[in-house]
Amino acid sequence: MLWRWHGLSARICTYVHVHLHDLRTCICTARATPLISTSQNANRMAYPGYPGAPQQDPLYGWFQAVAGQDGQIEPVELQRCLTSSGIAGSYQQFSLETCRVMIAMLDRDYSGKMGFNEFKELWTVINQWKQTFVNFDSDRSGTIQGHELQNAIRSFGYNLSPQAVGVLVKRYDKGGHITFDDFVSCAVRLRALTAMFQSRDTQRNGWANFQYDDFIRSVMSI
Repeated sequence: MLWRWHGLSARICTYVHVHLHDLRTCICTARATPLISTSQNANRMAYPGYPGAPQQDPLYGWFQAVAGQDGQIEPVELQRCLTSSGIAGSYQQFSLETCRVMIAMLDRDYSGKMGFNEFKELWTVINQWKQTFVNFDSDRSGTIQGHELQNAIRSFGYNLSPQAVGVLVKRYDKGGHITFDDFVSCAVRLRALTAMFQSRDTQRNGWANFQYDDFIRSVMSI
């Protein structure tokens, strides 16, 4: 545990030895060290990815290799991390723009960065999206077609009109083909915008109220 007072912190460690019914406790106090700043404390409390994660986690090595001193990564660092990890497999590596929207999808405080907990969550959904893409990439060309994107969107459970699905296909279909990078970009935006809408659809009736500024901030962040 960490105790704080008068701008200082003291680290207290407790050793417990049990023999029969005899409990001996030894408490040793290390020298006082300066307390971390208030802003750092706020980040640690509000942003669960800030402190990092146990190094025994197999994903931590990839994350730590590119993370800054604050224990978070930016889009260009995420791009390097995902490229080094090989998570895209034989498919096209992720573009910087796709990495940006990946971070935005989980960026609850609009910091433009991602902590380790968010990285682990992202890793899980990327693998899920990759498996879906592989299922529809039957000829292993590294791309899928527009109608396959429609089927993939439905497999995710989104209840969209044909017109809405058509808009997505037109946006990401390039010459009759949709790459893995564009597929993930589409999946990220769908998930993020759906989450934003659901958080404001308090009656769960398919309607949500947005103030203008809230709407612009929500949409433009993705």
